[in-house]
Amino acid sequence: MLTLNKVMIIGNVGTDPEMRFTPNGNPVTSFRVATNWVYTTPEGERKQETEWFTVVAWNRLAENCNQFLAKGQRVYAEGRLRTRSWDGQDGQRRSRSEVIANRVLFLDKQVLAPLPVEGTEDAAHAEPEPEDITFPEES
Repeated sequence: MLTLNKVMIIGNVGTDPEMRFTPNGNPVTSFRVATNWVYTTPEGERKQETEWFTVVAWNRLAENCNQFLAKGQRVYAEGRLRTRSWDGQDGQRRSRSEVIANRVLFLDKQVLAPLPVEGTEDAAHAEPEPEDITFPEES
């Protein structure tokens, strides 16, 4: 059976990237991206909705995102959607959907460094298991 899990977003980086390392030493970087959807209501009123995404990059891509991205920059992120769950400090079950990036393009002109492209040696490495790393809880 054929399946597909692919996400592509273009938006503004909402937080400075945060890089961590797994116990095995693999780098992982996460950052938030905001996308906007502008529409007109039947009454003629223009409205805007903002959707926030957490993007997670691994290995060489993680290092490049940490080095070259900053809050406010425009970015294109492509990858797959993954939902993970955990028990919060308050005992409540929480979940978060994340874009596990296999491609990130820096859209601002001042960033000129190319990133590894899908299918290259860096992109071909399997990512560590999600249990290998933890991220701070959302409040």
